[in-house]
Amino acid sequence: MKSLHFLLLSLCLLFSCSQPAPSAEEAAAAPEPTGTDIEARLQELGIELPDAATPVANYVNAVRAGNLLFLAGKGPNKPEGGYVTGKLGESLTVEEGYAAARLAGISQLAVLKAELGGLDKVKRIVKVTGMVNATPDFTNHPEVVNGFSDLMVEVFGEKGKHARAAVGMASLPRGIAVEVEMVVEVE
Repeated sequence: MKSLHFLLLSLCLLFSCSQPAPSAEEAAAAPEPTGTDIEARLQELGIELPDAATPVANYVNAVRAGNLLFLAGKGPNKPEGGYVTGKLGESLTVEEGYAAARLAGISQLAVLKAELGGLDKVKRIVKVTGMVNATPDFTNHPEVVNGFSDLMVEVFGEKGKHARAAVGMASLPRGIAVEVEMVVEVE
């Protein structure tokens, strides 16, 4: 039975690169990555981490306090350059916001890797704060920030599950669609 379960999960992973991002339930069912499996997991997901972006003002990407790493907010950097910009409820759909939050997650993974030397040193994603650039009547902030949260679970398995806030903002720097900051427990 275990080998059948493993085979089914392997097939799901094989075809996941050509399909839309999985739901939270599907992401939670992914096998638990360990150690250098995190890098292999990124490859399976078709994710190539960019270089960590340089801060745009007088701050640093991360501050370590004991075994906690506090990451500054990152926006949705497009692979071809630039940011995903716009306002949810006006010029962007929930699906586009979800994709933007996922890109912000990729940016944060790049920072984590740069700060730690490798993602295998992540013990747990502890807390995420997702800020959504939205109109006053937009109320689907959690669905947008799920793009980030689902990615953390896809990459880290159970260690990727976290406490979270998903809030709306009247504006965000440079008109970006989302900004996400997080706290990570590290070795």
